[in-house]
Amino acid sequence: MIEHRFAHPVVDAAQLGAAPLSVRLLSDDYVLWRDGAGTPRAALDRCPHRGTRLSLGRVCGGELECAYHGWRFAGNGRCVAMPAQPGFAAPDSHGLAMRPVTEAMGLLWLQPEGDSARLPPFDADADVRLRKLNVGPYDVATSAPRIVENFLDMAHFGFVHEGLLGDRGHGEVPAYQATVDAAGMQARGCRAWQPQSNRLSAAGSWVDYDYDVGAPYAAMLRKAPDALAGYREAIALFICPIEPEASRVWFRMAVPDMQSSDEQLREFQDRIFMQDRPVLESQRPRRLPLSGGEVHGVADRSSSAYRRYLKGLGITFGVC
Repeated sequence: MIEHRFAHPVVDAAQLGAAPLSVRLLSDDYVLWRDGAGTPRAALDRCPHRGTRLSLGRVCGGELECAYHGWRFAGNGRCVAMPAQPGFAAPDSHGLAMRPVTEAMGLLWLQPEGDSARLPPFDADADVRLRKLNVGPYDVATSAPRIVENFLDMAHFGFVHEGLLGDRGHGEVPAYQATVDAAGMQARGCRAWQPQSNRLSAAGSWVDYDYDVGAPYAAMLRKAPDALAGYREAIALFICPIEPEASRVWFRMAVPDMQSSDEQLREFQDRIFMQDRPVLESQRPRRLPLSGGEVHGVADRSSSAYRRYLKGLGITFGVC
């Protein structure tokens, strides 16, 4: 499946310490551990000997030890010890099929297929004038595509987020352009009236921004360049598709706010997403329909373009 060829976030990088860790992605279980150099490693959470969960074991000198018979695996997946047969040189067939895993943007990204992890773009990370912060994770009982589509949807601001990201008196969504190409989906010329577009906003204003979707279950919002400083405040949505109808969500924020504490920034984003979650979990079907079944309006250009993007890729997980 094409979704296996993209890297997906599975856990906060700081959570992977000295012990192995089990994570679930695209309905499969994986084990993560750090080798002797501290580099994260990943494989299916199943010992090739008798199918035991490797995450039940321990890490010894950077090698993953199975809790059942003590088989040990090096960071490259090779079986380097079989205690019941001391001195036996295990063949490659006794090793682990390793998966690419990368530590980036405060998260560990796992890719089920391929040689190197393909991360979604988030160019705001390169701007040293902006403060970077991860918010979440949030567990949501719906598909990853439903969550991405909600992130792209401007028409719900005045109803789900009234008083924060919108109000009922400014419900109209001005015309904008949404396109799909080889790089993904882009929405340009987006505009919304927001009573409080960020934690420090004291008055409502029109906010101009763009959306980019460069991976099936990730999206980025970038505000118009600051008139004086030229930076672009941005928020990325990163989703771990655990099951077709169960997801884990992070937001990565790149903001100019240097005054608020991490807790205050997280509290503001929590407040917004907690308004989204009951709506998302109420949607039926939970999987995003790509072949009809829901009607659309002109304000839904980004949603329609996102569905075309997924359909063109051949995505099957979390859609119907």
